[in-house]
Amino acid sequence: MLHDEHEQYMEDALKMAEKAAALGDIPAGAVIVHGDRIIARGYNTREASEDATGHAEIMAIREASEVLGSWRLLDCDLYVTLEPCLMCAGAIIQARLRRVIFGAYDPKSGMAGSVANVFDLPANHRVEVIGGVLQERCGDVLRDFFAKRRKDKSFDETD
Repeated sequence: MLHDEHEQYMEDALKMAEKAAALGDIPAGAVIVHGDRIIARGYNTREASEDATGHAEIMAIREASEVLGSWRLLDCDLYVTLEPCLMCAGAIIQARLRRVIFGAYDPKSGMAGSVANVFDLPANHRVEVIGGVLQERCGDVLRDFFAKRRKDKSFDETD
């Protein structure tokens, strides 16, 4: 896949991150691509739904499974603005996604190389991982969000 295509789909994921931020959630967004079209979108909804599993990747995986009528997303690629956490990395492997492409690295809980790399562990399915696509833009969205929350003093430091 061409680098420009990765950036195009990451732009779509960034639009989803904006939706999360508008709801007061950490601005992470995701899209799932099958063939050459987006079949699913997701964004963080933890705060809005009071659901710890309300991560962008999980939301997108659920929608893609509905669209395709299968939990196996073998020929699909996931684009997400933030490096997946442990829960999401596990879900990505379980969903049999072909590839995960992420933007910003997460030095606190990233499980695609920052803290650890779950995708390198022995498993029944291998996922290709590409990190750092539109990294600066994805990181800026997060930095701006947290700077605003610190200014407003309306966040929990453990987020």
